[in-house]
Amino acid sequence: MVILNRIYTRTGDDGTTALGSGERRAKYDLRVSAYGTVDETNAAIGVARLHLGDTPAIDGMLGRVQNDLFDLGADLAVPQREGKAERLRVLASQVARLEQDIDTLNADLAPLTSFVLPGGTPAAAHLHLARTICRRAERIVVELASQPDEPVNEAAIQYLNRLSDFLFVASRSANNNGAGDVLWVPGQNR
Repeated sequence: MVILNRIYTRTGDDGTTALGSGERRAKYDLRVSAYGTVDETNAAIGVARLHLGDTPAIDGMLGRVQNDLFDLGADLAVPQREGKAERLRVLASQVARLEQDIDTLNADLAPLTSFVLPGGTPAAAHLHLARTICRRAERIVVELASQPDEPVNEAAIQYLNRLSDFLFVASRSANNNGAGDVLWVPGQNR
């Protein structure tokens, strides 16, 4: 259980922050950037949900994703260490559920004949924004995982990779099942 009675502590005034393990790191540390960008993805999804209107299926899926993203942030905030008690970790079952949600939404979409430009309905445009933030989070997490002594849960990387795919499919679904997609026309303005 998390209890947040006091919002400011002044402990970060020196430019550091505490990981979930209690270890202090610089606020620009790659691990802090990783879970901070996951948080940014979550906030963008929250804004997208405000614009969904009458789409309870997508909203329910996004609500689950937002909770998963807090799990992912907690996962990244505590580096995996051998011999240490395990903390909250993203699981392969969460990745599998995202794949099921992608398949469910994708079943009603017309095949694409071009790349899709971010746009259409406000919900779709915000889902595209969330998708691009998610891709940035994925790049940062992959970079973190490539660093010596910076272990990252493999399922965390997989989750972010599937999430960006899910957000793309959800944006098309929010665009009247793809009928409102704005398609790229190569060289249109030459």
